[in-house]
Amino acid sequence: MLITPYNYTPISRETVDGKRHYCLPDGSKVPSVTTILDRTKSEESKQALQNWRRAVGEKKAQEITTEAASRGTRMHKWLENYVKDGAIAEPGTNPFSKQSHLMANTIITKGLVNVDEYWGVEVPVYYSGLYAGTTDCVGLWKKKQAIIDFKQTNKLKKREWIGDYFVQLAAYSLAHNHTHGTDIKTGVILMCSAANEYQEFVIEEDEFEFYANQWLERVEAYHISN
Repeated sequence: MLITPYNYTPISRETVDGKRHYCLPDGSKVPSVTTILDRTKSEESKQALQNWRRAVGEKKAQEITTEAASRGTRMHKWLENYVKDGAIAEPGTNPFSKQSHLMANTIITKGLVNVDEYWGVEVPVYYSGLYAGTTDCVGLWKKKQAIIDFKQTNKLKKREWIGDYFVQLAAYSLAHNHTHGTDIKTGVILMCSAANEYQEFVIEEDEFEFYANQWLERVEAYHISN
């Protein structure tokens, strides 16, 4: 059920010096969550990405990245429509459309079944003067206030590989709490692979606080160097 307990004010985006920024209602411009995460990646993470691109070749790496982005965009759109309308239309004949539709249905039947209330989808959130972003979904997850993110993946993930996903959940939660006075301390990732394999990851309590502190450290590091 989609209800609207909060006034989610739309915020526009623009590129400043090659970095995505959001224009807040007070007229200020702040970096996006994804920009901060990208600019504060560890050297180990950067090297791992370079090693992968070198191993598969630049052309193949770009093909894989582009295909994954397209599949993820389509899947997100199906899920957005489901949250708003309670159903999704049939896919077209495009094979990528069919694949993303199947993935969205898997997330609906195995993940969204645990959502008691939807407060919004593609929700703009911001922390004045520091950062902003757009989270996939906000609502009640198993009766707990939660930020819910939808992820597609080329292959199954191990929990220790997706630390930045958890940091992202914490960032959106802190921003929503700051703007709307909520007390969100639960983050949920609903993930489906290209082979239609479902995974679910949840952070809360001490683990949520750990990633919230990590996020605040990265915000500070970003603003010190930019």
